[in-house]
This record gives sequence, structure tokens and C-alpha cells, in this order.
Amino acid sequence: MARFLIQFLFAVAGFWAAQAFVPGIAVHGWTSLVIAAFLLGIANAIVRPILVVLTFPVVFITFGLFLLVINAAMLGLVALLMPGLEVSGFWPAVFGAIIIGIASWIGSKLVGEAQARG
Repeated sequence: MARFLIQFLFAVAGFWAAQAFVPGIAVHGWTSLVIAAFLLGIANAIVRPILVVLTFPVVFITFGLFLLVINAAMLGLVALLMPGLEVSGFWPAVFGAIIIGIASWIGSKLVGEAQARG
């Protein structure tokens, strides 16, 4: 449970950084920030694997770069479902997905190192 919570907090921090540094992404309030991170986690757990399997040939041909498009699509899907999150185009979604992905990756590395120690 602690691992999930730490990774979730890093995802929230990633959303905050994305809305702070990427023009075209706006999150209205802390509640919307937390809900958006939660919905993105749900979308990444359910919808993203289906898209990755369906688009595997394109992912393979582009050496995995198409995964950025899939991550941007997940961010756009969350923006469509949630009124407190605005993503105003493809490129803001791509750059936002990169920032959120980096923050989540840092969180998973920190959690993984903590589990390896203890």
C-alpha cells in the first residue's frame, strides 16, 4: 500500500509539473490534480495495454516512439473525462505525458530501491 501511495504522489507531482511548465495544460485546483492523477492511473492500467497490443506493429516500426503518442492519448482521454483538466492539443499532451512519465519513473525507481534495501 505504501508503494502505491508513493508512486501516486509522484504522479500527482508529475501532473503539477506538467501544468506548471507546459503551456496548454491547465489543472483547476488540487482536487482536480489528485483526481486527474488517479484517472490517468486507471486509464494506464486498463486502456493503455489494449492500445499497445493493437498498435504493436507501429510501435515496433517506430522503435517505441509511438508509445509517446499512446501516452499523450491517455492524457487526452483523462482530459475528456474530467472537467477540471484542460489539454489544448497534441503537443501539450505529448510534453505533458513526458513530464508525468519521468516523474512516475523516478517514483518507481525510488520505491524499487527502498524495497531492495529492506
